[in-house]
Amino acid sequence: MLNKVRFAITRLCFFFNAICSKVLDPVKLNELENEAAIILCQLEMYFPPAFFDIMVHLIVHLVREIKCCGPIYLQWMYPVEQYMKILKGYTKNLHHLEESIVERYIVEESIEFCSEYVEKAKLVGLPESQHDERVGSKGLRGLHVFTPTVEDLQQAHLYVLNNSDEVLPCILLHKGLEKESNPKMSKSRVLKEHNKTFLDWFKDPIFADNNAFETLRKLVDGPKRNVITSLVYMMTIPV
Repeated sequence: MLNKVRFAITRLCFFFNAICSKVLDPVKLNELENEAAIILCQLEMYFPPAFFDIMVHLIVHLVREIKCCGPIYLQWMYPVEQYMKILKGYTKNLHHLEESIVERYIVEESIEFCSEYVEKAKLVGLPESQHDERVGSKGLRGLHVFTPTVEDLQQAHLYVLNNSDEVLPCILLHKGLEKESNPKMSKSRVLKEHNKTFLDWFKDPIFADNNAFETLRKLVDGPKRNVITSLVYMMTIPV
């Protein structure tokens, strides 16, 4: 049943494609007229009666209209009717229909004109963007790769570890060991020693534990040495 419905609709589409062509063969008009009647019969077989109104019935008369008046694309009122619907939507005051249509039409034309004018105009008193011509649709331009110093990489690596929840147990354990090695150290001294030795100490328990999480193993590896920058913004390679 579904294939028959699909076949009928496809046949109707081919019919409209033929009659809407700008070049028509007069010999085939009779065949198209018979085709319209057959399509309507097929639609009546598969669709309920509520589907058929005057617009569906007008399919029968389209080919006859072509015979009398020429190609259908030159005489159809569908574009005009469609635009009339747009104009009817402009009417907000039912007592002054024409005034409402004219007012809305002028406003729309003015907005379109101003939009096109503003796009080409130069800004007065406002700073222009310095990156419009540097960033294209294909990506960033002016990319540059540089290698930070070892101290900067270690500082960035330590900052990420100290602010990761997965590493928090290891941080507390390492601070406890630093405190046990010298109980007289102050908190600031313990924190300083922790920042100095934690990166090297952190690798041993993670690599020795085969059940360690994959996230911890990636954090141990640290950031990559190369950093990509551009003229617009800096983009660092993820850890």
